[in-house]
Amino acid sequence: MAGVVLLAAAGAAWLGNKASEINTELTGATRLIPTLREEIASDNAEGAANTVGQIRAHTSTAKQSADDPLWTLAAGLPGLGSNFSAVAEVARSADDVAALGLEPLAKVYGSLNWETLLPGSSGTDLEPLKAASPSISGAANAVRLSADRLGQVDATKLLSQVANPLTSARDQLQDLTGTLDAAADAANLAPGMLGAQTPRNYLLMIQNNAETRASGGIPGALAVLTLDKGSLTLGSQSSATDVGIMSPTLPVEPEQQQIYSSRLGKYMQDVNLTPDFPTAAGTAQAMWERKTGQHVDGVISIDPVALGYVLDATGPVKITHPELIALASRGLPTELNGQNVVKTLLSDVYAKIQQPKLQDAYFAGVAQETFAALSSGKGEAKGLIKGLTKGVEEGRVLVWSGAPSEQSVIGKYALSGSIAGPSVAPAQFGVYFNDGTGAKMDYHVKRTVQLVKECAQNGYEQTTVRITSTNTAPADAAKSLPDYVTGGGAFGVPAGSVQTNIVAYGPVQAYVETAKLDGQRTDFAPYRHSNRPVGVVAILLAPGESRSIDFTFGKIVQHTEPNVVVTPTVQNVKDVILPTENQSCG
Repeated sequence: MAGVVLLAAAGAAWLGNKASEINTELTGATRLIPTLREEIASDNAEGAANTVGQIRAHTSTAKQSADDPLWTLAAGLPGLGSNFSAVAEVARSADDVAALGLEPLAKVYGSLNWETLLPGSSGTDLEPLKAASPSISGAANAVRLSADRLGQVDATKLLSQVANPLTSARDQLQDLTGTLDAAADAANLAPGMLGAQTPRNYLLMIQNNAETRASGGIPGALAVLTLDKGSLTLGSQSSATDVGIMSPTLPVEPEQQQIYSSRLGKYMQDVNLTPDFPTAAGTAQAMWERKTGQHVDGVISIDPVALGYVLDATGPVKITHPELIALASRGLPTELNGQNVVKTLLSDVYAKIQQPKLQDAYFAGVAQETFAALSSGKGEAKGLIKGLTKGVEEGRVLVWSGAPSEQSVIGKYALSGSIAGPSVAPAQFGVYFNDGTGAKMDYHVKRTVQLVKECAQNGYEQTTVRITSTNTAPADAAKSLPDYVTGGGAFGVPAGSVQTNIVAYGPVQAYVETAKLDGQRTDFAPYRHSNRPVGVVAILLAPGESRSIDFTFGKIVQHTEPNVVVTPTVQNVKDVILPTENQSCG
């Protein structure tokens, strides 16, 4: 009997030692992750490779301890055995991620020269990226399989000392899976979309936030952007006005026509009254082809704020075109940078240049100068990638491909600007603005959007979307601002006032129950778009006036945390989207 007790004690001590070793090694690996991130951010490929080697050493030791025969035996015991099994699964998954995910990625990372991967006038060698694609896809698949294995472990039956680290590891792997899937998709798509095989032509739309449209602003300058083996050139330039009126009108999806009217298919200026960018882009492609006879492979949209992010990376650009120099002599800057480009394009140009056609010419010329700096390779890659990434996150950079196989991948990400599909979070709300003034007054409008989680009713979630808008134009705007900015009352809106159609979307299957204007119930127009509830209210703001709209959505079946997507405006996004408020429920 004493021998059995002694043997059991020795076994327990051995398992305790192995548990401590597994914990120490996995903790050591986790502590190296911030170092790895810092080395990647600073473009230190050699340091990143060394850190990945250290992480692998830790995870390999942890896996060996979890594969110990006594540990495996303990995992088969009733009761506590599931805890030993779960720890072993975490250790094996960690080692798989390091060996099959991080190590191949470190080698790929070291083989890529990020400075030469960006488009330039002399082209780009896209072969390293094409060669890296299988490794990135393989790493993403390995991490996904590890995440799936951990996802099958029932944490509810485990001790908290085991369940908590398991849950944490599972969450981290899910995040990493999403990141690697995106990297794999980008590596697969980028060479073809950059013209590795054949040149690609894209319609470039510069959205003008001074006159809001659901996806940002009225399409101002238009140009054809050509990518040929990574070489970037800006070709034919035009404006939405030049495209003219479509007759007959292009077909519009019935649901969207009901909400946004047939103007979607009639005017280039109105293709993005809908917040669904694939719809707007497909229509813009068809309009361009009908007007010019030129087929484009896709549509890329960017706004002046995102152009500012590009200029932050490339450095200032000087106005060199004689026509632009002549226009700039009216009091506009001859050098544009990330700090002055938004005010110049969305406000000053209207104060200094009275003729709309010349305003469009200046707008298009600035875009051309900016992309000329980009195509010449000016600036540094890391800053440009950071700026464009920020633009994508804020909805200021949108991409649509006319190739269904490419668009099906792009549609998985926010870059697509889709209002339905895999890029849309389960409990996502949307708030979109469409100008009803027929002018450029939105430069002067400040807005905030906030979600208020109401108390659940009959088992369903309930959320209010609160939108507050303020017209900051001066009291004498009707006289101090040009008619082209105020509209001069041409569309029935008093000069200096701003009319906006506010469009609110809820999650699929929910309902818009009420709308309140400044706390009082008001009528609203209810619709549905892709099984999402839509409410529309128009508001009119005199100079200095502020008004608030509350849309309450009920019968929400999703129990995940809600989030909201908002039309990108001149304002910083963090100043527009306020933290979610939670009502106190008894």
